[in-house]
Formats: sequence, C-alpha cells, structure tokens
Amino acid sequence: MRGAEAFIKALEYEGVKVIFGYPGGALLPFYDALYDSDLIHILTRHEQGAAHAADGYARVSGKVGVCVGTSGPGATNLVTGVATAYADSSPLVAITGQVPTRLIGNDAFQEIDALGIFMPIVKHNFQIRRSKDIPGTVRAAFEIAKTGRPGPVHIDLPKDVQEEEFNIESNPIPAKIDLPGYKPTVKGHPKQIKMAVNAIIAAERPVIIAGGGVNIANATEELVKLAELCAIPVCTTLMGKGSFPEEHPLALGMVGMHGTKPANYAVSECDLLIAIGCRFSDRITGDIRSFAPYAKVIHIDIDPAEIGKNVDVDIPIVGDAKLVMRDIISSLLKSCRTGEKVLNNQGREEWLKYLESLKRSSIPKMDYDHTPIKPQRIVKELMDVIQELKLKDKFIITTDVGQNQMWMAHYFKVHLPRTFISSGGLGTMGFGLPAAIGAKIARPEAKVVCVTGDGGFMMNIQELGTIADYGIPVVICIFDNRTLGMVYQWQNLFYRGRQCSVTFGESPDFVKVAKGYGIKAQRVTDPSDIKEVLKEALLSDEPYLIDFVIDPSEGLPMVPPGEKLKNIIEPVKAYPKEKIPSFQEIKKKLLGDSRERSVSKDIPQDFTSPVEREMY
Repeated sequence: MRGAEAFIKALEYEGVKVIFGYPGGALLPFYDALYDSDLIHILTRHEQGAAHAADGYARVSGKVGVCVGTSGPGATNLVTGVATAYADSSPLVAITGQVPTRLIGNDAFQEIDALGIFMPIVKHNFQIRRSKDIPGTVRAAFEIAKTGRPGPVHIDLPKDVQEEEFNIESNPIPAKIDLPGYKPTVKGHPKQIKMAVNAIIAAERPVIIAGGGVNIANATEELVKLAELCAIPVCTTLMGKGSFPEEHPLALGMVGMHGTKPANYAVSECDLLIAIGCRFSDRITGDIRSFAPYAKVIHIDIDPAEIGKNVDVDIPIVGDAKLVMRDIISSLLKSCRTGEKVLNNQGREEWLKYLESLKRSSIPKMDYDHTPIKPQRIVKELMDVIQELKLKDKFIITTDVGQNQMWMAHYFKVHLPRTFISSGGLGTMGFGLPAAIGAKIARPEAKVVCVTGDGGFMMNIQELGTIADYGIPVVICIFDNRTLGMVYQWQNLFYRGRQCSVTFGESPDFVKVAKGYGIKAQRVTDPSDIKEVLKEALLSDEPYLIDFVIDPSEGLPMVPPGEKLKNIIEPVKAYPKEKIPSFQEIKKKLLGDSRERSVSKDIPQDFTSPVEREMY
C-alpha cells in the first residue's frame, strides 16, 4: 500500500462520502488511489468553487467538508474559500498537493509555501513528511476541524509521501486521538450559570441575540425552550438565521446594519442582553459606545477569545451553546418551578407589548407591481410558492454577497437551522453558486435555491459547468440589476452619488450562457410572471436558472457605519447610473489626443502603449 492509498483509507475511516476538488501533477498518486475508492469526487471548474462547495456541504450537513487542490496555484485558489469557512466557523479539511520533500525550498515547479499562506486562515496546519504519519494526522485534522469552535484545517501532502510505501499493520488508524493542549470547554461553570439565571429572573426587558454558534451547536430546540419559558424575544445575526423560527411570536428578525426595526430597538432598549454564539461584529453592534447601553450582558460562547473582545460582558459563560442553555433551563425550572415567577413579571409583559407594536408598525411592503421588478416582490413570491408546494421542511437557500444577500436576510422568513447558507464574516462574492452545489450534495432530497446578484454570480459562473456535468438540480435566481448594488447604494448615500466602477454592461445574456451549458433558463421582467416561473423551476428535477431583471435604483434600509442601531435610514433617491467608457475613450485618455502628438508616419498607428511606441 502506498501513502496515497493510506490517506484515502483514513478519509473513509472519518466517514467522508464526498470530496470536492481539482487534480494536478502533485496530486496524481492521490487521484490514482481515489480511482479504487467508493468516495465520490465532484470535479469543480475552479478550486475556489471546490472550497465553497465543501463549505456549503459542511454547513448543511454538520459534517466536515473536504476540498482538494494541487500544489502552487491549486493551493492559492483554495485560499478565499478556506478563509470564508474560517470566518464563519465552518468545519473543513483542505488538502493540498506539494512538491516532493527533497525539492521543498528549491523553488520547484508549482512550489509554494502553502503552510505559510494558510496559517492565518485555519485552526491548524499540517505538512506530512512521512507516510507513517498519515493516519494520525488525518484523525487529528478532523478532530480539530469539528470540535470546539469549528473551522478549517489544512493538510499539505508532498508527492513523494503519497508514493511512499505504507504498512497498515504497523501504522493502524488510531481509534482515539490525543491532542495535548487542545481541550475545548463545553460545560458552563455552575457559578456563572447561577448568575445568569438570577439575571434572567430579575430582568424586565430581556432580549436574546442568537448567532451562528446556535446553529453550529444544533441548539435550536434549547433556544426555543428558553425563550418560551422566560418570554424572552429573540433576534438573530445573519449567521444565526434559522436558529429560531422567524414566524414565532417572540421572533424579532435580524439585528444590525441591515436589521429590522424591532430587533435594533430591542437591543438598544433592553436591560438584559443574552448573546449566544455570536461574536459582536461591527455589523451587529454599530457604534460600540452606544450598543445596548442599559443592558447587563450575558455572553455564551465556546471560544473564550470572543468573550469580552468587542463588548464588555457582565456574565461570561464559556461552553457549548446547547449544553449551557440546557443547564440554564434546568436551573430556571428549579428556581421558578413552572416558570411562573418569570412569566408573571409585569415589566416583561409591557416590554413584549411594546415590541409587538413595533413589529406591527414595521411590516414591510412586498407586493410591488413595479417594472423593473422590485426584489421584495421576488422574495414574497418565493415564500408563497414554498408554502403552496409544501416545501417548508425541505428547502435550503444559499445566497451570494451584497444586496441580494441582505434582501433575503431582511425579508425571507427562515424556519429551520442549516437552511440559510451565506458568507457572513468574510462577505465573499461568488460564494452562493458553489455553496448550493455542496448543499444539494449534502441533502439530495431538499430543494436548493441559490439567490445571487449578477456581480457575485459572474465571479464563479464557471460552476454552471459542474452543475451541468453532474445534473445537480439547483435553482439559480439572479437579482440582475447590472450593478454592484451594495457599493452603488453606499456611493449614493455617503459619497454624493459619485459612482465609480459599479456598473456592468448588458453582456452576458445569462439565459444564453445557461442554455450553452444545457441548463434550462428563463428571463423574467414582469412581476406577474414571477410565481409561475418559480413554481416551474422548483417542480423541475433539473438545474434551472431564472434571470430576474430588477430595479437598479432599489436599495436597503440600513444603519450607517459607526452609528447607533436606532439610526436606520432609508435609501436616498438613486442618482443616474454611470456611463461605462468605451475602449476608444480609454485609449484616447492613455495616449492623449493624436492631433497634439508628433507621431512619425513610420510608427504603426495601432500601437496602443507609449512603451511600445518608444521601443519601436
């Protein structure tokens, strides 16, 4: 047996069923071993697509996603996808090929310092120098990736190690792995639990912020129980969407820069803030000095480095969100028997009435009949079709990044965990399409819809080839405004409409591109057609692309950067879109007016570079 075969056996031992990757010279032994394996390999069109697909797979399944790229450019192409997973605590094992060990450091063909590049964006880095270390390294990588605060782990695999002889009898896969110094705390300290319970009982205006850590810990049931037991309203972060059913009477929606009015006001006026599995990023807090100014703060997180990092905390609890909430609920029930003492809190009743009035007065208009189409109408029709087709329990959304992402986060109601997949921490354009591939592989029975903007879609448009080759039946909804919408909105709001490089031309025709890959596609320009086209796409067992031509002037309510959460502003009237200069105009600017230049008749006039002219 060779090292490459041992590596494949180690992956199988970890329960890996699917790998997303792109082969190359430094990985030829690996792929040769893969030939004899039952592992499924999805060949993406770009290594970044492989990383995002593995990430989407991990977020939906809760298992470790695996992506593979060769040495050099293959490794660097994985970087953005791995960094995206790191920012959102998604468990990933990224495998890179490497030149033979004897050539490391010699600037060999396609050699790169993969360990150095990946170091800041992974939980841990490994480079395997001996085949006998393969079983233990793979075990350690998976253990680190999925425990504590999950995240990506990188394994660099030199080609000669893959080819080296391996003896399975003398180097068996270890049943257990010991990682000295790595022991994540999962149980909350009893003293801190008691302090949290007392604070919850005493509070009149409590609110919970549920972050991505609740989804990661599979703690939705505990969150709902805690909220209902104590009548505590719940808002979520972008990554926390799905951790609490958004049609629940206690749900306030998303908090932060693009949050709802009830959520932002609740956090600004609460006297107790219970943050569970969230990191208090700047997009959540706004002006940190005015964030939750009247609140005692309880922060529950499995990563001690996050507690107190951005927001001062009164009651820190390090531990797994699921286990900590279970302990809090158990202690509450003992303290209040059936919870009567909490539910009969007069101040809390007034608080809930106030927030309910905010919710009633903040219901957004969504049934626009405008042409070009308003994105709110698309979101409304999508929710209606899901309801009509009874897809509520088997429906997954992946989004790209930008306005499309925030329209979905703000307006789309999510009911279940691991069904709203988005790049929150890094904000990676191009994430949505390959993430949808991974999501569909993770849950083949679910309907997967990728909502993307035209800008983000074009960043990984080549993955239509992956979808077409494997016949992966995902639905792609493009919010097509031929604009980098979020940047356009910011330039209009904060830079006096001085638009710079935010406009696309009319090419490509996304419908023709999709059909070129053999994928069904339609363009929708009339709002009355939205519902039927969505229904047709969702009832299809084939890939389907819908190009929604939307109003480029439509924006999002937002809190300006660094402002208080209550300072929600509406988008200003859009300025006229910028004109894209032609190449002839660019050429004229680069070369100057030819009438003002003394140019020899002997110099070819089709030269466009001053350097070329000088050389001639």
